[in-house]
Amino acid sequence: MPLGVKNALPDPVVTLYDSNANVITANDNWKDTQRTAIENTGLQPPNDLDAAILVRLAACDYTAIVTGENGRSGVALVEVYATQ
Repeated sequence: MPLGVKNALPDPVVTLYDSNANVITANDNWKDTQRTAIENTGLQPPNDLDAAILVRLAACDYTAIVTGENGRSGVALVEVYATQ
């Protein structure tokens, strides 16, 4: 039970959308993109198959959608961090 999440989604994909439903960015396996930048935060996911996005955003409405790779299902834990 990773991070205390029962029935955790084994290979999540996260997609971030702006308020007009345009894709801002997406990620499947966090080490595939932004690896160094994410590691520099100290907040990297424990599993290489986890998804992570590091992005600066203007104040606005956004939507993050988590899906399972290849149609898999499960529970996803989404964390959002704000910095000044």
